[in-house]
Amino acid sequence: MQRYQDANAIVREVIDRTGGDIRMALPLGLGKPVTLVNAIVQAACDDPAIQLKIFTALTLERPAPSSDVERRFLEPALDRLFGDYPDILYARLIREGRLPANIEVSEFFLMAGRWLGVDAAQQAYISVNYTHARDILLRQKPNVLMQLVAEQGDRFSLSSNTDISADLFDMRASGDADFMAVFETNPEMPFMEGLGATLPHDEVAMVLDPPEPFELFSSPRRPLGLTDHAIGLHVSRLIPDGGTLQIGIGAVGDTVAHAVLLRARDKAAAIQSGCPFPARHDAGGGFETGLYAVTEMLVGGLMALFDAGVVRREVDGVVIHAAFFVESRGFYATLRQLSPERRAKISMMPVSFTNSLYGDESAKRAARTGARFVNSAMKVSLLGDVMSDSIEDGQVVSGVGGQFNFVEQAFALDDARAIITLPATRISGGKTESNIVWDLPTVTVPRHMRDIVVTEYGVADLRGLSDAEVIAALLGITDSRFQEGLMARAKAAGKLPKSYTIAQAHRRNLPETVAQWLRPHQAALPDFPFGSDFDEIERVLLPALTDLKDQSPTFSGKARLLAASVLNARHPREDEAMARMGFDRGGGMTARALRGALRRVNQKQEAK
Repeated sequence: MQRYQDANAIVREVIDRTGGDIRMALPLGLGKPVTLVNAIVQAACDDPAIQLKIFTALTLERPAPSSDVERRFLEPALDRLFGDYPDILYARLIREGRLPANIEVSEFFLMAGRWLGVDAAQQAYISVNYTHARDILLRQKPNVLMQLVAEQGDRFSLSSNTDISADLFDMRASGDADFMAVFETNPEMPFMEGLGATLPHDEVAMVLDPPEPFELFSSPRRPLGLTDHAIGLHVSRLIPDGGTLQIGIGAVGDTVAHAVLLRARDKAAAIQSGCPFPARHDAGGGFETGLYAVTEMLVGGLMALFDAGVVRREVDGVVIHAAFFVESRGFYATLRQLSPERRAKISMMPVSFTNSLYGDESAKRAARTGARFVNSAMKVSLLGDVMSDSIEDGQVVSGVGGQFNFVEQAFALDDARAIITLPATRISGGKTESNIVWDLPTVTVPRHMRDIVVTEYGVADLRGLSDAEVIAALLGITDSRFQEGLMARAKAAGKLPKSYTIAQAHRRNLPETVAQWLRPHQAALPDFPFGSDFDEIERVLLPALTDLKDQSPTFSGKARLLAASVLNARHPREDEAMARMGFDRGGGMTARALRGALRRVNQKQEAK
């Protein structure tokens, strides 16, 4: 193993050893060694004779403000919220349409929403289940693997990304792969252990120890609203004590974990007793045995359950098996500061372990009892199709990732269920739309694998039902403003009896019904149950900025904002909020609209 402090020296050596034909495996997300990656991309830009192919996923980028309002909010807080994370050169070149012809970048999972409208990225996207990405990579015969790692003594830890890398090293040892490993160390990376998660020095060709390590990407938590909390409370009733839990990416992790904590602390029963929506499922009680977690992404919510002792059911001495993580700086610090005994309860594994039953299947089946795999979607059809990864015109929002893997497991295991969560509505172009629709333009999980769907209005258990029964169940958790139109579509298609009517119990599926249920319990339902990197004034601004974004696209919405800026009572922290946005000295119509949004939010809060 050779150690360097100069990335360019490593790049020159890689070019010499490969003859300039570089087929690089690069981990998804946090595991990218950005210093090395940027150096090798720059070398290929400078020398067209170098052929560089990169296979990766989830290229992390700090957000680029798309409007003046976003710029005013984000720019003063970018480093605090997202870390002083460097730009990844190939991503910038792709965005600018300047990626040279001798560099190819293929991704199988995209940072959500970040690559919409970028033709080169959309065209290079590879649609594949997470468990199959390794095989797609191997067909390209990678000859270099680069990764960001932690180091302790005479060993390296793959840390945030055992997902595919651990399998690649095993395959190299068995002669099924042939590549040189090039690592970059970073002191902020937690030293994690698990199956194939650590390697001796002699497994690595070259190591970069940069004099100034870059700051890790930080992913700030978004605030949870009443809709999120309602979904979490419904899901928490589906999780059996002694069971197995997987939580997907995004707000679903925080809201489900928080609701499970409320249940564990005997604080959920009082909230759920007043639920205005029919509850057909209730695991009930606390968690005497505790839960075991097996998940592709280790999220902050699972760590909160681990810290609280809810996730404690051991499988071979471990309570969490996970394949990768991308979280906040506080999360990384928590992992680094765990005692060796506590850290040993978390095992980083290849995705072939977490996302599938293949390989030692009998042991996995014995461990994954009462499994509940919880993931989110964008839309669900009335027949049970799920759309999670792309939009109407085929543009990819994120990717399939592991969602289909976990749905597949739910059907393969005894007493396991796949739970798909989504808010019943969204605001698009200033108008409210239903997320439960008659049909979908693209499908991530097909309807023959429909299982459980949860919105803020309750739970639809679809497994084994006829098409008519599925439609009826989904209408029962659809926003009532859209029930009649959807029911008419189903009847016109001959999929629902003409005589069918929606039960009165489901006729109050409205935001105000959720608010009436949960507002008395808001002390137990905070916006940020696991902390936030946003400061106080930013937390005041967040709901107002959401309202501004939702209302601004239409004339009537703009009128409501401007009227509120004159007619509604002031927000108690209005001056501070406007100053934070740079609107303390005017700002024209945009400032008036934001002031109206602040006052609208304040009015709603006072109504609680």
